[in-house]
Amino acid sequence: MSDIPGGKRVLLIVGGGVAAYKALELTRLLRKAGIGVRQILTKAGAEFVTPLSLAALSEDKVYDDLFSLTDEAEMGHIQLSRSADLVVVAPATADLIAKAANGLAGDLASTTLLATDKPVLMAPAMNVRMWLHPAVQRNVATLKADGVSFVGPDEGAMACGEFGPGRLAEPPEIFEAIVTMLRGPAARPLAGRHALVTAGPTFEAIDPVRGITNRSSGRQGYAIAEALARLGARVTLVSGPVALPTPPGVTRVDVESARQMLAACEAALPAEVGVFVAAVADWRVDEVFGSKLKKDKGGPPALTFVENPDILATLAASGPDRPKLVVGFAAETDDVEAHARAKLARKGCDWIIANDVTEPGVMGGTENAVLLIAKDHTERWERASKDAVAQAIAQRIAEALT
Repeated sequence: MSDIPGGKRVLLIVGGGVAAYKALELTRLLRKAGIGVRQILTKAGAEFVTPLSLAALSEDKVYDDLFSLTDEAEMGHIQLSRSADLVVVAPATADLIAKAANGLAGDLASTTLLATDKPVLMAPAMNVRMWLHPAVQRNVATLKADGVSFVGPDEGAMACGEFGPGRLAEPPEIFEAIVTMLRGPAARPLAGRHALVTAGPTFEAIDPVRGITNRSSGRQGYAIAEALARLGARVTLVSGPVALPTPPGVTRVDVESARQMLAACEAALPAEVGVFVAAVADWRVDEVFGSKLKKDKGGPPALTFVENPDILATLAASGPDRPKLVVGFAAETDDVEAHARAKLARKGCDWIIANDVTEPGVMGGTENAVLLIAKDHTERWERASKDAVAQAIAQRIAEALT
């Protein structure tokens, strides 16, 4: 990548866990890009990767001992903590996160984190129940408040056999986060801007146990919120009911119904950009039953529906709080471009991001293929991961606002 500043160096702290093997690929990517890498290997990390393999890829010495006579003669942990432009912890275990959040310094890795005056990027990796544990989330919140950046964790199958958030982000994703931080302020073109993002489905109650919803996973909206935050934006994410962790650096507001979502969006304004990804239910029942509906011989009950508020059209309408850039989403099953362009005109927004939800792996999945439709042109983007699509959308938003 030609736009990476020359002469940059990274101090990579490799924590324990099966995911430690990904540190080898990350090191290779960094060196290929001309970024210097020096490494600290924790005792737990050495159970999964060897100092020799890390040293061979980094072309530098690997450090592991706080009390090395040779290194500590010159206060090696101080020199290590300040010799690089960025400190990266990958994988960042629950133990390393806890030590950093609470200022503990019992080994070389934790002492270096406490002594550094450089930016820190952590890539967490742990069992899903560990990641979601209140203690870990408190420690992560503390580190974020202290200015530590995070990339991941991803959601997926784990070595322990469970599934959920906690997987170490893939090396290319960590690499991109490192490059973004090494570029400095130029990589944060949305600094000082407020972005409002909606994501997930809404749920319209019929009775205490039933409701109207859809299959939206929320992944695309959450990925866009995270991508905008990485570019420096202050992001408010208004989310319907989903089982996703809050993206790093994002303020999340949980709602259930369309009316609650509209109220939360209006309360979040003003914003420079609004990205309305949520799959909002078009209708709701005019009266929610107070008790569970029962089957009877008369057949199913007759339900009367009324329209929900149109969040996109309402917030795209001209007014003092209208975002400078309003982006809507269109999930279509046929004539995607024609339906999306009609929606663009009908809603009064600036862009529509359209996709064909009949494509395998899109609705509720991890990939997407979209059209970006503006008033005067259409762009067709190749199928990619939702994270990659989110990064492309965030970059286009930054270009439009700066």
